[in-house]
Amino acid sequence: MMMKKWTGVLMLMLIVVNAGAQSALRKMPKGFTAKEVGVIVTQRFLATPHPNFGSPKPPGDITYPEVCAWLGALRFAAVADSKLAVRLKERFEPLFTTEQRLLPKKDHVDHNVFGTVPLQLYVQTKEPRYLDMGLPFAVSQWEAPTGGKESHLRWLKMGMTWQTRLWIDDMFMITAVQAQAYVATGDRKYIDRAAKEMVMYLDSIQRPNGLFYHAPDVPFFWGRGNGWMAAGMTELLRTLPESSQYRPRILEGYRKMMASLKQYQSADGMWRQLIDEPASWPETSCTGMFAYAMISGVKKGWLPAREYGDVARKAWLALVGYIDENGDVREVCEGTNKKNEKQYYLDRRRITGDMHGQAPILWCATALAEK
Repeated sequence: MMMKKWTGVLMLMLIVVNAGAQSALRKMPKGFTAKEVGVIVTQRFLATPHPNFGSPKPPGDITYPEVCAWLGALRFAAVADSKLAVRLKERFEPLFTTEQRLLPKKDHVDHNVFGTVPLQLYVQTKEPRYLDMGLPFAVSQWEAPTGGKESHLRWLKMGMTWQTRLWIDDMFMITAVQAQAYVATGDRKYIDRAAKEMVMYLDSIQRPNGLFYHAPDVPFFWGRGNGWMAAGMTELLRTLPESSQYRPRILEGYRKMMASLKQYQSADGMWRQLIDEPASWPETSCTGMFAYAMISGVKKGWLPAREYGDVARKAWLALVGYIDENGDVREVCEGTNKKNEKQYYLDRRRITGDMHGQAPILWCATALAEK
């Protein structure tokens, strides 16, 4: 009887400790709350014309950094500001008419992720035209393309998307659109195949320390590349049913990565352009992605709040300090291809207002604002 009594007391103490750690993500100083920050960055998004990723020319289509920011803004508005939700919907309307030429082709992970935006609009509005536009971007990832290569067919025979590359950013681009298709339709095939793909990536490319090289032949832990993996696992875990056979393996990979990231967080709360390189510069897009993963993990119970609550809070407070008076995020690494040269990563340009940096701020704001 005494043992049961003490077990109950210990459980109560643990609940209290976890609740205290959770509160670290609920009470923010003025100017740092999810609502304040999310509104500023969403308004900035609405005021920004469609950008052309990596080029000063007018965009030929909607590029994936804008998609990531748009998705984040839509989700934030759904939980925090209905007026912004209306304006975000209005921004999309020309894609049915005068801007239809900007719809991406369904031929690459960076293009297919566009489907997340109309699918999210369908979830919010239940208007079938959004589903009709968005769902083919998810469906086509598991359909053999016309004139496809032999490697495409090999991946499909293995149950993977023909767009598989084993690049670390794939695991956000693929999982985001498949998870969104599942949310929109309720059809388990979308989330199950994304989860199977994630497990294959984890088994293939996660390093013993829980992090990921930019590519197998490029042995550097690039910040944003790892951010895509962290955010991709988070997207899946937020959506994947508890009964999924793949969930334990994804949780294992996620927790292993979070434990490693916790060790590499700088004293100022940031993570760096090269995660394990102390001489590297603090970079905002990866910090935002890691913060999003940890905020979600603490609030959803995937991570112990007493261990990660303060880590996530510290990252958020640091990150908000990089937002300027226009609502633009500073110190964002420019678009980066792989290269087996450390100095290449250290010398990448640091951009202000790039959608790679705007997007994860909105993901964090949404995760913080959710009940």
